[in-house]
Amino acid sequence: MTGVPPTAVGTGPLGRRRAKAREDGFDRPRFLKLYSWLVYLYLFIPIAVVVLFSFNSVKSLQSFQGFSLQWYDDFLSDPTLRESLFVSLRIALITMIIATIVGTMLAIGLVRAKTRWSPAANVLMLIPLVTPEIVAGISALLIFSQLGIHLSFWTIVIAHITFSISYVTVVVRGRLASMGDEVEQAAMDLGATRFQAVRLVLVPELWPAIVAAGLLTFALSFDDFVLSFFTTGEDTQPLPVRIWSAIRFGVSPTINAIGTLMMVVSLTAVIAAVLLPRFFGRKESGIKVLTGQEE
Repeated sequence: MTGVPPTAVGTGPLGRRRAKAREDGFDRPRFLKLYSWLVYLYLFIPIAVVVLFSFNSVKSLQSFQGFSLQWYDDFLSDPTLRESLFVSLRIALITMIIATIVGTMLAIGLVRAKTRWSPAANVLMLIPLVTPEIVAGISALLIFSQLGIHLSFWTIVIAHITFSISYVTVVVRGRLASMGDEVEQAAMDLGATRFQAVRLVLVPELWPAIVAAGLLTFALSFDDFVLSFFTTGEDTQPLPVRIWSAIRFGVSPTINAIGTLMMVVSLTAVIAAVLLPRFFGRKESGIKVLTGQEE
């Protein structure tokens, strides 16, 4: 292409035909749009059916007769189910707070600590993310049994925190890796200690990612079943475990109502995680904060 002006490239008949094809959209594989919509329908139609039949006026999972809120009323009127809901909310809230604090500290240490062990530590932190959750649940059960710890509310919390720390670390580390340490160095040059530089300079910059990671952890913990199943004791069961116990005796529209409410709580947490960064003055989408793509 030496000596050929840039404007001359692609101006021949073939180039004009390709430009015309792009304008007409013929170079775009239109079947991909159809394929994408089919995948979305496959994923969300079962959820839509659950939501729809949670409003069914009759006790039927096959025929929808009309709208009614009686199954939601049955759920909220049942003290056992209501207590399980509050237990799940407490577990998710405690998990969110502790896992967010520990995960944020771990992310700062992994990014800012420049040692020969840093690459290995970063890989080690990802192991809980790729480990099957049932393996994590069995491992937690075996550890509690070996240590003689009685299964209770707090064993569920400990298991959820252990599993959630890596999620927080990944989100916060993605944001932190895109930041330089110049501002921290400037703060220390002005007399701040390392801890003050982290507390007064670094954490405020990381705050949107920290909040987003915490809300994501809340959603994951709230509807987690596997860890809760293996670590629950004689105390009140979390709502996912309670639902599983009820399904063994048959599926009723009340289960649909419970599932719909749980989905609303989880979606609310995820949507808040996506939107909250904008309330902190960030122009980027919260999705980029969660995936570590924020500039």
